Amino acid sequence: MLKLYKYLKPYLWQTGLLFAAIAIQVWTNLQLPAMMANIINRGIMQGDLDYVWGTGVGMIGFALVSSICAFTANFLSSWIGARITRDIRSDFFVHVLSLSTSEIDNFSTASLITRTVSDIFQVQQAIVMTLSMGLRAPLTCILAIGQAIATAPDMTWIIALAVGVILFLTVLIMSIVMPKFKIIQKLADRVTLLTRENLTGLRVIRAFNNEKLEQNRFERTNKEFSHLNAWVDVILSLENPLISLVFNGTALLCVWIGITLITRDFAYLGNMMAFMQYAIQVVMSFLFLTMLFVVLPRASVSAKRVNEVLDTKSKIIWKPQTIGKPSLAPSVEFSHVDFAYSGAEEKVLQDVSFVAHAGETTAFIGSTGSGKSTLINLVPRFYEATAGEIKINDINIKDYSESDLMRRIGYVPQRGVLFEGTVKSNILFGAPEADNKRLKLAARISQSAEFIKKFEKQYDSHIAQGGTNVSGGQRQRLSIARAIAKDPDIYIFDDSFSALDMKTDAKLRHDLKTITKDAVTLIVAQRISTIKDAHQIVVLNQGKVVGKGTHLELLRKCKVYREIAQSQLSEREFQAEIKKSAQLTKSEEKKHA
Repeated sequence: MLKLYKYLKPYLWQTGLLFAAIAIQVWTNLQLPAMMANIINRGIMQGDLDYVWGTGVGMIGFALVSSICAFTANFLSSWIGARITRDIRSDFFVHVLSLSTSEIDNFSTASLITRTVSDIFQVQQAIVMTLSMGLRAPLTCILAIGQAIATAPDMTWIIALAVGVILFLTVLIMSIVMPKFKIIQKLADRVTLLTRENLTGLRVIRAFNNEKLEQNRFERTNKEFSHLNAWVDVILSLENPLISLVFNGTALLCVWIGITLITRDFAYLGNMMAFMQYAIQVVMSFLFLTMLFVVLPRASVSAKRVNEVLDTKSKIIWKPQTIGKPSLAPSVEFSHVDFAYSGAEEKVLQDVSFVAHAGETTAFIGSTGSGKSTLINLVPRFYEATAGEIKINDINIKDYSESDLMRRIGYVPQRGVLFEGTVKSNILFGAPEADNKRLKLAARISQSAEFIKKFEKQYDSHIAQGGTNVSGGQRQRLSIARAIAKDPDIYIFDDSFSALDMKTDAKLRHDLKTITKDAVTLIVAQRISTIKDAHQIVVLNQGKVVGKGTHLELLRKCKVYREIAQSQLSEREFQAEIKKSAQLTKSEEKKHA
């Protein structure tokens, strides 16, 4: 929790003003009991009405100053707390964006959402209460005890007794509920996870008629979360009646002991009244401190979860500026590259080597889990290779600055991702400076122009969050248009044509060739038809390269590729492709002869 108080530095003068307001409020409040005692002892007892009126007006003035200071202190504590948490949330968001995919994988999306919203809100509550009560309560307590001792030393043991009982009750309650706070936050993560999972997978749940199953899953977690929250709230709610009992018991004890002392000296009445108010202020101070003790442990758990993310350092270190001068001819080279996920025993990729040149299409194919998408994700450094070397334009990928590398890459993920905005803002997401000519070129090549024209506002038409108001194929094509609009050195298509029909797929790939003649094109695909015209096809099996060459070459010399082709093509088509491959072999043999 203390780590997060560094965010207080930009607001030091406001904090100073806050503490000044609190100090004045405490001082004025402590004058009121003494003034009341004087009214009784010097005014009423001696029949001096002028003194009563004069001191009464003074009390009203002190009460007014105290109220103004209290308002100022509460306003400043809320204002500072809101801005501190705004800064924390902003830094948290920026830090999450700076982490590599491997670090983000360590935190679930649901957990990151809970930490951004719920946990930081808990921290905000703690900061506001600390600023408003952290100085007021102990300052009031210390000064009120001093005033009480000076006013009625014979009764000070009452305050000691009340404080001792309050401390005992607070420690007892906190020892019971503190271990539960961490469990509650984990359950909050789980509720967020299930909510997000069910909302994103709603169509699948309905298609398989599994609403009841998902409802039961959510209900179990929700009940556990609610019951634990209720149990903690019940334990914490015991504190108020117990403190109230101590509060009223203290007042009663003050009156009882005070009356005993008044029978000896009636002039002690004013002192007794003042002491009672000081005792009440001391008890109220400890009541505020116990409220702080309730909020701080919960906020401490939340702060720990926030710091857990903020303290996570990315394993991928970027250079501030690119070292060396990249070649003007784009290229991607893998040299004996290995990769394994953090904590995994087996490698996902082993000894992968290939070179992709400008103007050529390099495709990757293999069975599910063969490492195709992982390989592609190493190019923009979403993950860091555990061994070997990757070069972009003849420069080691580790020698690039992040901005320089990313501007060279047009990435289209396996699942089309759109952001809330317009068609235009989504296509120009990576190239906001691009003109309308580039915008329309990207739409035409990605086969998006036709359906965009049917929209009422065309390129200014609204796109909902996640692209939920367009079809899967349209979402995929707009994602492809976004990469094209960027005009990169390297195009990466991670199985990005899977949502397209065969006709649109063929037309898109044909038109794509017109703008990729000076760029490297990397394609991950499941369909042979998508990559059969590629200049180079890399076949992966269990993370290893088992074949490399053109479509016809691989049919002849790669068993894995031949099996994939046979499973996707009709027998007639397969035999025709095999025949072409055989003819190519004879042609090559004649050349050698």
